[in-house]
Amino acid sequence: MRIVDVCGFYTPHGGGVRTYVERKLRTGPAAGNEIVVIAPGETDSVTEHGDGAWLVTIASPTFPLDRRYRYFDDEAALHRALDHWRPDLVEVSSPWQSADMVARWPGSAPRALVMHSDPLSAYAYRWFGLVASYERIDGWFRWFWRRLRRLDTAYDFVISASSDLSARLLRGGMRHVRTVPMGVEPGIFSPALRDEAMRAELLARCGLAEDATLAIGVGRHAPEKRWPMVMESAHLAGMNRPLGLVLIGDGRERARVAKAASGMPHVALYSATTDRRQLARVMASADVLVHGCEAETFCMVAAEARASGLPLVVPDRGGASDQFRPGQGARYQAQSGRDLYAKLDAFLADDPVAHRRRATAEAAQVRTMDMHFLALFATYLGTAMLGG
Repeated sequence: MRIVDVCGFYTPHGGGVRTYVERKLRTGPAAGNEIVVIAPGETDSVTEHGDGAWLVTIASPTFPLDRRYRYFDDEAALHRALDHWRPDLVEVSSPWQSADMVARWPGSAPRALVMHSDPLSAYAYRWFGLVASYERIDGWFRWFWRRLRRLDTAYDFVISASSDLSARLLRGGMRHVRTVPMGVEPGIFSPALRDEAMRAELLARCGLAEDATLAIGVGRHAPEKRWPMVMESAHLAGMNRPLGLVLIGDGRERARVAKAASGMPHVALYSATTDRRQLARVMASADVLVHGCEAETFCMVAAEARASGLPLVVPDRGGASDQFRPGQGARYQAQSGRDLYAKLDAFLADDPVAHRRRATAEAAQVRTMDMHFLALFATYLGTAMLGG
């Protein structure tokens, strides 16, 4: 089966989508499929990634709000690329313009809309969630739900990696939703990488001794990540029991994040890293992951932390919530810094070492990306063989 992935979110500058795409380019051919990823790029190009895998770029303009990304603006060029590669199934990873372009392509191949993003959680629920219920906000954004339902009729599958998102899509009237959880890159994250010397060094950077608890946060500096809320809650919890927070990331909100961290002596900021194995060592050397974002459709970071043997303190909505296991951290009310502080404080009072011991014992059970892709290909295979 030849799968063509029209991936508007891919950028060579990194991120979870890049990790996902590059693993798909390896896993697909190993499972007997051909994988073609079509992405917006600086120029038109075709790069072969071993037998049966290609990364194709179509020259596209930069996205005004984040110049690391580009967006498809030439529908005819995209249609020509689809005609050239003759897919057995087409995926599209954005519910915006590229989804319309793929829906209008006159080819006969079945189509899948993969919900790599959740715009309502990232924007509408974040903007208005403190003053209105999600149901009421959905009423204000009926136009977006109408759009999703139109796409649902044009696509054979709507793939969601989160049970929370799938439930909302189904409640919103979509009929083709399939939940296929994602997974972590295999062979990278493990509790065995724990380094007590690194842990002590990171705590020292937070101004604390080795008997403190080391929390870690990983992710872009963007509004939906809620790093100021995470830092403030950790700062307050640390007034009762010693808690250091290491925050790894970068992005357009870096200055705001740095300003929020000023005056918090036990918070240390580190730049983002593309060295996955180094990140895995840091994760395994921490004691707990603290996460602020409820807008992810999967939350790769939370899954990687689980695979590293970390307890999770995460919001009760979104992809991170799916990764939580009782007795291995805590869930707090999404968007509530007050509840995050309360749950962090209770976690520190309970016994962080016992929570981590339980998380470490179950780390090997975390789903891998390869398992995800095998389930995804199996979902597609029947439709592709039947021609839709």
